Amino acid sequence: MGLMKMFKEDVDVVFDQDPAARSYVEVILTYSGLHAIWAHRIAHAFYRRKFFFIARVISQISRFFTGIEIHPGAKIGRRFFIDHGMGVVIGETCEIGDNVTLFQGVTLGGTGKEKGKRHPTLKNNSLVATGAKVLGSITIGENSKVGAGSVVLHEVPDNSTVVGIPGHVVIQDGKKIRKKDLDHHKLPDPVYDRLNQMEKEIERLRNQLDEVEGVKHNEH
Repeated sequence: MGLMKMFKEDVDVVFDQDPAARSYVEVILTYSGLHAIWAHRIAHAFYRRKFFFIARVISQISRFFTGIEIHPGAKIGRRFFIDHGMGVVIGETCEIGDNVTLFQGVTLGGTGKEKGKRHPTLKNNSLVATGAKVLGSITIGENSKVGAGSVVLHEVPDNSTVVGIPGHVVIQDGKKIRKKDLDHHKLPDPVYDRLNQMEKEIERLRNQLDEVEGVKHNEH
């Protein structure tokens, strides 16, 4: 698909997802998320042709004006939407499918440990809410949502909702997921239980001994 057609789709998706969008002029001139996406599409075209320096210059200029940092190596599909995008960071090896939405403060980053593919993959129709961090070479499944402020470090299945730190699935295929009992400090400890039992037995024997000694003392 040509860049101009993708540019038009990027504008159309703003009207689909943002009720505040009133006119094409307003969207094209004032939406920083749209500007960042367009700059990335141009930078990525240079990046694929190995004009790495030009690609980086474009991405850094875009970052300066929009507050959104997208590495030119990131692969981004059609109808990508960044809503109120200040602080969004997208790493070099990210792969983003079609109809994906990100909100402000989202980080699609690495953990600092991997080599090669070290950033997330977001499949079609996924959504990452405000302030969420998706880290490492993991996949967010199709039609899945990451809740605001979550930190996701593991794979997310299709049709799921993830919340929390660390992120865990609370809804999958429309059904609530029962949260696992993670209170490991409350798990049975057979050694502790046995020692506790022995301590009670010693206390019982001590009381019996005191009673016997008391009886002998009274007899004398």
